Amino acid sequence: MAKPIVAVVGRPNVGKSTLFNKIIGQRLSIVDDTPGVTRDRIYGDAEWQGRKLMLVDTGGIEPKTDDIILASMRVQAQLAIDTASVIIFVTDITSGVTAADMDVAAMLQKSGKPIVLCVNKCDGIGKTPMEFYEFYNLGLGDPIAVSSVHGHGTGDLLDAVLEHIPSEEFSDTEEDIINVAIIGKPNAGKSSLVNKIAGEERSIVSNIAGTTRDAIDTRIEKNGIKYNFIDTAGLRRKSKVEDKIEKYSVLRAKMAIERADVCVIMIDAVDGFTEQDSKVAGLALEQGKACIIAINKWDAVEKDGTTMDSFRKKLMVDFSFMPYAPMIFISAKTGQRIERLFELIKYVNEQNTMRISTGMLNDVLADATARVQPPSDKGKRLKIYYMTQASTKPPTFVCFCNKAELFHFSYQRYLENQIRSTFGLEGTPVRFVIRERGDK
Repeated sequence: MAKPIVAVVGRPNVGKSTLFNKIIGQRLSIVDDTPGVTRDRIYGDAEWQGRKLMLVDTGGIEPKTDDIILASMRVQAQLAIDTASVIIFVTDITSGVTAADMDVAAMLQKSGKPIVLCVNKCDGIGKTPMEFYEFYNLGLGDPIAVSSVHGHGTGDLLDAVLEHIPSEEFSDTEEDIINVAIIGKPNAGKSSLVNKIAGEERSIVSNIAGTTRDAIDTRIEKNGIKYNFIDTAGLRRKSKVEDKIEKYSVLRAKMAIERADVCVIMIDAVDGFTEQDSKVAGLALEQGKACIIAINKWDAVEKDGTTMDSFRKKLMVDFSFMPYAPMIFISAKTGQRIERLFELIKYVNEQNTMRISTGMLNDVLADATARVQPPSDKGKRLKIYYMTQASTKPPTFVCFCNKAELFHFSYQRYLENQIRSTFGLEGTPVRFVIRERGDK
């Protein structure tokens, strides 16, 4: 059974993201004094009194707006409200009850969901300020005074949330999930892909580059396997990133790569390969993640019988630093080859977590050294005594030899190719650690 969902909603700049980060215990949501920083739904795990919750941070609700992005944020917040077990309605004591608060309260009451009223920014200690009692006018029961910056009152807030959730809604089992980060330059179609996979508007999609700011999680079960798709902000060249909030977004995208098992690198088929695509792929390579190169917008490309082959050959040259990554031509708009993408994600994740026994590795090593002799220098030849696998994610092999400086990079690459031809390891980088005999 999934964890109960608790939606954190309210008008812009009342401290929803600060409260969200405080409760989950990490800076997952971007916090800034600029209204409208959070745009999509951000999910985070929280635990209180031994019970696990799924918290959802939403963009600020502007009930009356003509702005396209603000209207989309309101839709995102409504989706969070629809799926939530309990709603935390965040207000701001420094501005009192506003007309927007009244409109949001009316919207929440229509949902019929349990509402916990949070009066944020009660940062002082001691007697409750008189302004606090004004919030009874919202007609949502007893408000709870909270300071999301200092953490005061968050315990009382979570106690009130748990009162509305029956104990049978809680699940004790931790899910076995494949985390998939969708990465790429802006406007490659990352959010469109996540929305197509989810079958709903999980992320705001527009032609304005930089619409997605946070890393947004979407959980899906397919053929009995659980996936968590992380939609990230598009990564631009450093010189182009001037906006402070976009700098946070780039950091979030890098953090998303860190916690992913598989990275889907989105390439825009219309624009073709750019230098920025290689930088994005380099981030995934540095982290040792299993990778898939997804060429999106394939439906928009004029094709003949050789278009796909020539495109693939060109990309093999462009991505020569990760020749192991499989390529797939998709369309997030039409859903073309999305089923095949799921199969590839499952496959490369298995390759990334593969364990090879020491005996089998040393059979390959003996065969490889018999075919091509190890290099020598000044009459001294490299001797490789044995090889063992130290870890997975990515597969890492330790080679014990007589002289580490004789173990040339080209010979490492030769051994890597021999291991790959025997065991596959498609879609995952392989790492070697060279040890001289006697090294600890």
